[in-house]
Amino acid sequence: MLREVLFPVLLCLLAYIGFDILQGQRDTAREERDAAQSEVTGLREAARISGEMLAARDDIDRTRTQELNHARTEIDTLRLDVADGRQRLRFKATCSVTTPDNTGAGGVADAGTAELAADARSDYFTLRDQLALSKQMILGLQDYVHQVCLR
Repeated sequence: MLREVLFPVLLCLLAYIGFDILQGQRDTAREERDAAQSEVTGLREAARISGEMLAARDDIDRTRTQELNHARTEIDTLRLDVADGRQRLRFKATCSVTTPDNTGAGGVADAGTAELAADARSDYFTLRDQLALSKQMILGLQDYVHQVCLR
């Protein structure tokens, strides 16, 4: 009779322990699933933000490149105009005339407008091109900092 009572009790105890183990595994699996879903949500948000930042960077680059190309076109047009004689490179200058005895009235034989020498013109255009490039690079970096980095 002890066998008849002990066997069902043991069977119930084993079933209880088995269900308890299964319930623990189920709870662990749920926690892992929730953590994975949270990680997926975070990764999706990071990917969205990265995409927006890349789009902003590309927009800044496109805008600054267009402005640089426009400035370079203007410089090239000016270079061609100067080379063809349609325009002249003038700069503001004053010429002081000194005479050896400082008694006579001063005068300049060629009192034309001051102009760059021919060999200095290429340097002038190179400097203008570098200035336009530097300006767009600086403005682009400032835009990147304000629109992307400080966001």
